[in-house]
Amino acid sequence: MTPENDGRHQPRFLRPLGRIVAISRKEVRQLRRDRLTFAMVVAIPILQLVLFGYAINQDVRHLRAGVADLAATQTSRLLIADAEASQVIDVVARVAAAEELERLMREGRIDVGLVVPEDFERRIRDPARQAGRDRGERPAAQLLVDAGDPATLAAASSLAELPLARRAGLEAPRWQRPPPTFEIRPYYNPEGRSAVFIVPGLVGVILTMTMVLFTSVAIVRERERKNLELLITTPMKPVELMVGKILPYVVIGLVQVGLVLGTGALIFRVPLRGSPVDVVAASLVFIVAALTLGLLISTVAKTQFQAFQLTFFTFLPQILLSGFMFPFAAMPEPARWLAELLPLTHFLRVIRGILLRGASLGEMAWALWPLAVFGLVMLTAAALRFRKRLD
Repeated sequence: MTPENDGRHQPRFLRPLGRIVAISRKEVRQLRRDRLTFAMVVAIPILQLVLFGYAINQDVRHLRAGVADLAATQTSRLLIADAEASQVIDVVARVAAAEELERLMREGRIDVGLVVPEDFERRIRDPARQAGRDRGERPAAQLLVDAGDPATLAAASSLAELPLARRAGLEAPRWQRPPPTFEIRPYYNPEGRSAVFIVPGLVGVILTMTMVLFTSVAIVRERERKNLELLITTPMKPVELMVGKILPYVVIGLVQVGLVLGTGALIFRVPLRGSPVDVVAASLVFIVAALTLGLLISTVAKTQFQAFQLTFFTFLPQILLSGFMFPFAAMPEPARWLAELLPLTHFLRVIRGILLRGASLGEMAWALWPLAVFGLVMLTAAALRFRKRLD
């Protein structure tokens, strides 16, 4: 360092400022060399902007609905068309009996079931009903609603007053308020308690946060502590190392499931309508999927700080798009496509189906197999990326 720039010829009050500037330059150079951190500086704000501004929507629309039209008349078809035109529901299934709607709802395939009874025409033309003397006693049709999520119940309830008289040629006097078109029958959470919906979701959120974080630093920690040298001299295969890393955390994850559900039942009176064995089996599949995601992150990150960054980067979309915080049906279609790639989305469907609706693991297999595929893909990718060498 030359006498001109070593700082000794600067005024005394400027010397601290010069040292601060030197440290700042050094930090900027380090950030420029750390490409992952520099990318996070740009990616995280953009991700939050897109998720909160585009994908997150509290206006619940396009609920999956099943229809049992037992009347099969022109007026009943007009009623179903009007309900779908409201954009509150999208008809995804048509069945022959109300019991089939209950089965589809228990399996989580629909959110709303629309039942048009056989005597639908007689009901809407009943003079007493038109005069409003039996208001609320003989609605024209029924809406079966999965009330596990109170937001779904609130959205579906807006169909109760769907105008019917004009389409049926039964215009009521202006001074009369028309009787309700649908009788709302809430299932699984008729009280509309938010805790019943939130606590099962917290199982998935807590497992996602802890399991991914634990294993995301696993290989990185070995490298930073120079323990990876020991693994080089062993005949262990990459897959064996991956499995050995995740086994202890599987037990920890199951303990966390028990703690969350036990506390939720004790404090918030969250029901357990399904089999505890099914809960453990579904949780086990999800724990493995979350752990393998953490292992893949561990093979990408070079430092524990980078592992923390990548964990947060994967955690944010899952908690926002999975249906834990915001209604899944309210998201635009591209956001729902992205959510289908996230393991938490599928686990929330499974755990809520078992806990709240009493569904069996077999009935929820359609939502469980993507978790198994995700875990297998992540474990394979982590094993392929791992190299038993120090560099």
